[in-house]
Parts: sequence; C-alpha cells; structure tokens
Amino acid sequence: MTELSRRTFLYGTGAAVGASALGAGTSVAAPTIPDTSGHRVHRDVVQDARMEWRRLPANWGDSPFLANGFLGVQVYAGRTPNELKLMLSHSEVQDQREHWEAAIGLSRLPIGYLTLRFAGAITAVDWTLDLWNAELTGSVTTTQGSATFTMLVHNARSTFLASVRGAVTWGFQPLESSTTRQIRRPADYTANPAPTLGTANGVSYAAQPLHAGGGYTTAWSTRDGRFAAHVAYTHPAETHTSDAIREVRTALAIPFEVLLLQHRRWWNAYYAKSLVSVPDKLVQRFYWLQLYKMAAATRADAPVISEWGPWFPEQGNSWTAVWWNLNVQISYPLVNGSNHHELDAVTTTLKRYEHHLERNVNPAYRDGNSYAICHPGDRTLRSGPRYCGVPGVAPNDHTGNLLWACHNVWLGYRHTMDKKILKDVLFPILTKAVNYYARFLVEGADGKLHLPETRSPEYANATDTTYDLSLIRWGVRTLLSIEENPRWRDVLNRLVPYHLGPNGALIGKDVALNDSHRHFSHLLWFYPLRELTWDMAEHRDLIATTFDHWVSRREAWAGYSYGAASAMASAMGRPEEALAFLRHFLDRKQVGANAVLTENSFYREGGNLAIESPLMSGQAVLEMMVQSHNDVVRVFPSVSQTWAEASISSLRTQGAFLVDASRSGGRTDWVQVHSEAGSPLVLDHGITGEIDVRDSWGRRLDHQQRGSAIVLPLRRGQTAVVSRKGTRPNVAPRDVTANGSSSRWGLP
Repeated sequence: MTELSRRTFLYGTGAAVGASALGAGTSVAAPTIPDTSGHRVHRDVVQDARMEWRRLPANWGDSPFLANGFLGVQVYAGRTPNELKLMLSHSEVQDQREHWEAAIGLSRLPIGYLTLRFAGAITAVDWTLDLWNAELTGSVTTTQGSATFTMLVHNARSTFLASVRGAVTWGFQPLESSTTRQIRRPADYTANPAPTLGTANGVSYAAQPLHAGGGYTTAWSTRDGRFAAHVAYTHPAETHTSDAIREVRTALAIPFEVLLLQHRRWWNAYYAKSLVSVPDKLVQRFYWLQLYKMAAATRADAPVISEWGPWFPEQGNSWTAVWWNLNVQISYPLVNGSNHHELDAVTTTLKRYEHHLERNVNPAYRDGNSYAICHPGDRTLRSGPRYCGVPGVAPNDHTGNLLWACHNVWLGYRHTMDKKILKDVLFPILTKAVNYYARFLVEGADGKLHLPETRSPEYANATDTTYDLSLIRWGVRTLLSIEENPRWRDVLNRLVPYHLGPNGALIGKDVALNDSHRHFSHLLWFYPLRELTWDMAEHRDLIATTFDHWVSRREAWAGYSYGAASAMASAMGRPEEALAFLRHFLDRKQVGANAVLTENSFYREGGNLAIESPLMSGQAVLEMMVQSHNDVVRVFPSVSQTWAEASISSLRTQGAFLVDASRSGGRTDWVQVHSEAGSPLVLDHGITGEIDVRDSWGRRLDHQQRGSAIVLPLRRGQTAVVSRKGTRPNVAPRDVTANGSSSRWGLP
C-alpha cells in the first residue's frame, strides 16, 4: 500500500461520518465558511494574492495550477476551440527500471489529461485561483452558452473534484508512459505497455501497467453535476486500478459541502500560521503565491520536490527526476522562516530512505560508513547505476550534494530545536557524508589537508575547490557542535583555507571566476552556510569583493541567481540592491539567454519548467524581513527605504522563536518574540531611542544591552514585546498600505 493510500484511509473515516450526518445530497452550491477568529487579516492578504484569468491560458506557463503534494492539475486550452485540457500529474508516478540512470529508468512519467468539452467554441473566460481556499472558480463563455465551475485537488483525499453548472462532457486522454528525456537515452529503451481502458461500477478508468510491475490508474466519473478523478500508483503491487476506482466512488458519495469544508479548513489554517505584508504588492502577492505553490508541491509525508513539482508539463523535456545538486536545496529554506515545517520533505526523505544513500557511493568506496547523493535521482534517493563523483578521479561531480542537503536538515532543526531531527537524522547522516569526503583529504607540504580535484558545480574542475571546502568545513563544525571528536577537530584545524585572488574567493586553487556563472557555488561559505558573515568586520572586504565580482557579469545567470543575489545583498545590509535583484526577476525580465518567470510564477529555461527559482526568490523576501544567523535575531535587517511600512507575524527563526513586528514611517515600531524552546535570545530589534521590554501581560522584563541588540533570557513559552519607551502597541498583524499599483499574477 502506498503512502497516498494510507493518507486517504486516515482522512476517509471523518468524511464518511460527515456524509452520513448530512445525508446523501449532492448540491453543487459551495457552503459559506465562517471567518476564523483572528485570521481575517491573513484571509484578506492571501485573497488579495489571488490569480486571475481574463484570457484563455495556452500551456503550463500561464495556466492555473492545483495540487496537494501528490496530485497536480493544470487547466488550459484544449485541442479544439470548444475544449479545455486539464493536465493530470502525480509526484509518485515514476518508472521502476533501475538498471538505467534515474532520469531514464526511474523517470517520472506522464499520465494524461482530462478534457472538458462545451457545446460551442470558447469565446471568453473569467477565472480566479483563490489561494486562501486553494480553489479555481469561474466561468467559460462559448458560442452556445456558458458554464460556471469550482475545481480543486482535495487536500486530504488527493482527488480532483469539480462542480460544474452547464452542459459539458468529460473525457480522458492518456499519454504514452515513457520518459520524455532524450539525453543519454539508451538505444534499447522502450515505452511501458499501452494502457487498458474500461469501466467498473460506473467509473471509467485507464490502467497503465509498468514493465517493472505495478503501475498507475486514472479513474473518473460524474454524478449530478459533480466530477471526480483520482490517480493511484502502486509498485510492485497491482492494486492501483481498484484503489483509483474506490477513491472516485467514495468522493462522489460524500456531499460536496463536506469535502469543501475539509479542504478549506486545512488551507485556511495553513496560511494563518504566519504573515508578511509589504507596500510593494507585486512582491507581497508573489510571496504568498510561493507559499501556495510550496504547499501544493510538497509535504513532509509527500515526495521531495522534483524539478516540476507535482506538475508534469505536457511536452515533458529533460528534467524528469529529482535534482540534488542545487535545485532541492534552494527550494526548501522557505518552509523554515514562513513557519511551515510540515512541508519539510528533505528531512523525512533522508530519514525514510537513508538505506539508499550508500548506493550512491561508487562500489569501490562503500565501507558502511560513507554516504552520498548523486543527481539526478528519484524520490527514494536512488540514482540507478550512476554514482557520486570521486575526488581526484574523473568524473568527480556531485560530491557536495548530500552535505548541502544536510544543511537543509540542520536549518529545520535550528528553526524548531527538535532534538529528534538532530539525533535521528542529522547526526548519523552528516557523519557518513563527511566521512566520504574526509577519506580523500591529503596532507600537503604545508601541513594542511587538501582536497584532490573535484568539480565546482557548472563551472570548472579544481583542486581545493571552494564549494567543497566550505561544505566540509560546515559539516565538521556542525558535528563538533553536537559531539566532540578528535578526528573532526583535526580536520577543522588543518583544512586548507580558501584560495583567494584579487576578485575574492577563487573557484579553487589557480582557478579564478573569469566568466559569468549562474551558480553561487564559490560563495556558499557566505550564503547559505554563513561561515563568514557581514557581522564579522574582518571578513567584509572578502565578502564584498567576491560578491561584487560575481554579480558584475550576469550573462549566464539563471532565475535562482537573482534570488540568491538578493538574499546575499540582504545579508550584507544592502536593501536597495536586494530589492533590485528581486524585482528584476519578478518583473519578468529575460534571464540569461532564454529564461523567464512565467505569467503564473512558474519559471522557464528554454522549454523546461523549473520550480526552484521562484521559491528561492520567496526566501529572498524573508531575508529582508528577519535573519537569525550567528545566534542573533535581526528584525527588518534589509528593508528598502521605499517600503516605509511592513508587518510580519509568526515568522520562525533559529532558536525556535516566532517573531511579530511592525514598521511605519520608515522605522520599526515594535517587535514581539515568542520562545518555543527557551533558547537564549539576542535580539537586534532595530527600534531607535529608548525602549520598553515587557512580557505578554505587560510586566517589565529584565534585559541587557549588547551593542545594537538586547539579551533576553526568555523561558520556553514566554513572550517579550519590545517597543518605544512609553508606548503600549497593538501587536496585531495588518496589511500595510500599497505604495503603488501592480497587476495580478495569471492573465488578468
């Protein structure tokens, strides 16, 4: 039984009880959901971020999208003028022929698309993707009349549901079950067998077998103006057809109102966990759209994000697997600051499939104590017959993938202070990831430990590659912070320093950055590892020189380069640059040779859909609002002078603090910090002049001044409010006033 089936079972009982209590009615009218007390501002902000369509979308790059971490749906123009196409995808659906590399033999597979056919040709659309409820609603006008609809991917049931008023016909068109990747495609590769079409118990289905056993089935049916479709995947079991049919029948037996209520409750509660409001509404709406996208794309109990998330673009193309060399790692930091650890699939994936990590190591180096991650791989950390590179032996790529992924796990730990993450996931896996590197370190004539040739991702080979050295240094320091070990102490003490040149840190020994480089691999020590930071005055020249040289040549940059540059500029206290980098990307200016942010906030490189660049830019927004490296919580550390106002609520920081704050008139008014773990709090609040520090009951709290920050010994569960002396602020979140106009995302 798959993970999806377990999720469905857990939620199914409550839905069945609700159906029994309300009767078997199938009215398509949506119920009115009462406002959740205290969440009206969240609702208003998120509803303002809705996407709108006044023109018919043509493909995945401008279409509305729905998902729940498993089932994905995109809606756009069909094959004929009177048809809509609803592309179905599923993050679990993949091949299982492991004798080929993951992007081929373990490739994600296309499923097919639903068709929604009208009597006449479509002449107009008026659609809204309501993020607050994760629902697509609207109307379609045709030459023969009009229809209205509500569509969603049910959060708990992983079933596509639609309620339609009007004369329509539903259908389904399967796509060939074959990898769309052509790079290194073996001559003997064959597609999976053709699907079997049929009907059982009033439910239509397309059952797609796999050569490797198991398969996936799409089932669909209509009842009284309602439509349901479900994709079930099993391997090696053969229950996918019966599973899919059962789920469709169950969904249609439950009143639509009950399903809507279940679905909306989850999404409303999700958005209410934090808030960001800024006067630049293009940025604000983009940020909330990334939070919607993130929850649609991944969950802690769902597959880790692949290049396309749950959405398989119709034409497919090359990125058919999980890319662990940067793409996963820059997608997930957003879940920490936004207070959404329930989306952290990196930690759960590494824990659940740890037993596959040694298989990523070249067989000659499998000693039971060495781990790595190759790319591309699949959602279970398998890479097929490809292995992680060996330092000093070509090819020598991918060596840093697992250490960088461990940094994601470390960030999850630091933001929650959940010791189970530290004990059960980070320490055992990081130990073996560092072990793999350490075995190749060689003592030089200078007494330092040097690394043989590896590849700085996407640029050049070098010895003592800065990218690898920064990850090794972070890894051993982190291990030592958990447990003292003489071997790691020796590595830390003797690891060769980074090689430097007139333009800052080099790619590696004798290899300078001479060309435009979209990756920030040689800057990892600054961001996101924060080994050397702007707080350390002695390192500012190195940081600024290396950063300025990297950003001076942008010809080969990708979308994520702008998000990373914005985050780094924020970390350097350069707010205007940070906003400029972010806006360049959000304004949909061309990036590199042929890449751009799409109308629906996806990202296109050539013909490839990619998900990581917009998510990285969402994290760049958080870097402007709050930072918490080096055990200091900094509030509004990089806010542009053009943003006189800002409001944040429950943004999560390292140390497991939740931060609320308000800014008006170009200055910080108050800051509220709640401690979940009782960690020491050093707060750089940014409030000018004398301050009052009180608990949530208004009682004064003792504190000490440390430079521009204060030190507060908060207990677990305690809250502090810092404000200008003599003021008692209203600490409620708010949607700040816009400083200009901006259009909505979609095709408004």
